[in-house]
Amino acid sequence: RHDMSNQKTIRTLTLSSIALLMAALPSITRAESNYQTGAGALTATAHVDFTIIIPKILFLQVGTGTLNATNAAVDLITFTVPAANVGDASVISGTGGDQTLGVVTAKVKGNSGNITLSAITPAAIHDGVVAENIDWGQITTTPSLLTTATVLAAPTLTTSTTTTVALVAVNKVVNQDAKWTYKYLNANVPTAGTYGGVNTNNSRVTYSVSLP
Repeated sequence: RHDMSNQKTIRTLTLSSIALLMAALPSITRAESNYQTGAGALTATAHVDFTIIIPKILFLQVGTGTLNATNAAVDLITFTVPAANVGDASVISGTGGDQTLGVVTAKVKGNSGNITLSAITPAAIHDGVVAENIDWGQITTTPSLLTTATVLAAPTLTTSTTTTVALVAVNKVVNQDAKWTYKYLNANVPTAGTYGGVNTNNSRVTYSVSLP
């Protein structure tokens, strides 16, 4: 009798455990269903829930770039001043840039709030002799429409300074772009020479973006 009692107890516990497991299964493994029967009009409903996970992103492009990817290309903008115009304040257009003629593509995209766009410049551009230099303020950046997105403002270039532009998010999203046109103001008479170059003689501006 003692053995039979134990077997009944074990059987009861096992059946209880199975019942609990089966009660939990509908919310775990089965889709919703609704069964109706009857002689009149019938209506049955079922539901499906969805989850969409969007990662936090931040993208910056100035010049040659690949949307939503990293591209290591760096554009070179060159201003060549005609001999007859040195220092006469006639504005000089450039060559180079992914849009050519001293024009680059500029894009910022992010989805987590307001973004700060910065331009960081070194000391004045020189020709290999530090005392022979041209101030960064002689290069202007003018934004214009690229796509239907909001036109992306450009930070002013100022020697040895970090300048910033605040990009205001809409529903925490910033999606702005522009064509940035660089020009040389040609307001002074520098020593003859080639100033800057490919990441030499203080030639490189660093753009960056940050968001919370």
